[in-house]
Order: sequence, then structure tokens, then C-alpha cells
Amino acid sequence: MRQKLAFLMVLAGACALADTTGGIQWTAPNGWKSEGARPMRAATYRTPAAAGDKEDGECGVSFFGPGQGGSVEDNVKRWTGQFEQPGGKASEQAAHIAKQTVNGLKVTTIDVAGTYTGGGGPMAAVKSSKPGYRLLGAIVEAPQGLVFFKLTGPAKTVAAQQGAFQGLLKSLGR
Repeated sequence: MRQKLAFLMVLAGACALADTTGGIQWTAPNGWKSEGARPMRAATYRTPAAAGDKEDGECGVSFFGPGQGGSVEDNVKRWTGQFEQPGGKASEQAAHIAKQTVNGLKVTTIDVAGTYTGGGGPMAAVKSSKPGYRLLGAIVEAPQGLVFFKLTGPAKTVAAQQGAFQGLLKSLGR
């Protein structure tokens, strides 16, 4: 009986760690600190800075409702447009964009690095310029509309969290 009770407590704890929006759920990686919801975000996570980096990474999760937030292609273009490349090369050409299916959900991923200029989205009053930054993003075609996962931070920090980000994507479910 004790073993069964312990198993149920572990199972309940695992379920409590899952976050949800737009008809999907996911489990945040160990070591990511939840900062809860914010305006225009269903969830925000802080990821630890890699050794030598001065800033943590941040993963924002957004869901705007059915048919809201633009198309997958619009968001890929917007996210790549938040980066500048050396020599004026287009960030859209420098980005790695892929499509996959995760647990029955269509997911478009993006990986782009350079000088990050998108420090707050279209509602931000002040734009920033952060060289040596990277973005790992995923746009999930969820049952209730698109759900956006966007991890940004210093390139070394984001690289250190790439496996954790992939684990978050693998945890996606309905």
C-alpha cells in the first residue's frame, strides 16, 4: 500500500509540473524557473546563464487564441527579423527552420543567432541591441490555435539549454 501511495504522489507531482495552453500541455525542464504568466504570455521561464555569460536565458510561451497571432510563416519572418547578421546578410537565410511532428502535433522550429534587436516585441517602447544572442523557437499547431515557444539569450547559454528545449518539445501533448 505504501508503494502504491508513493507512486501516486510521484505521479501527481509530475502532472502538477505540466503547463497548459491552447489545448496542449508540456513539462518545463528541470532547472528552468517558472516566472508565471505575463501580459501576452501563458508562461515564462528563466534558464540559468552558462559559465561566463552575464545574462540568463528566457523562454516565453504565448497563445493568443484561435486564428490570432499571425501565421507560422509570419512569425518565422518576424523572429528572424529580430536578428541582424554580419555584413548585412539576411537572418532568414542564416536561420535553420524545420518542420516535425511531435506526439501528433505539427511543430515548426527555428534556430537563429546574431545581434538580437527584438528585446520586447512590438509593444516594447525601447529596442535593444544584444550581439552574440541566439533564439530557439517552436510554433505548435495546437487544437485551439498556434502556441509559440521562444527561448532567447546569450548564444552560449541557449546552446547549453538546447537539449532541455528539445525535451520540452518532446513532452508536448494534448
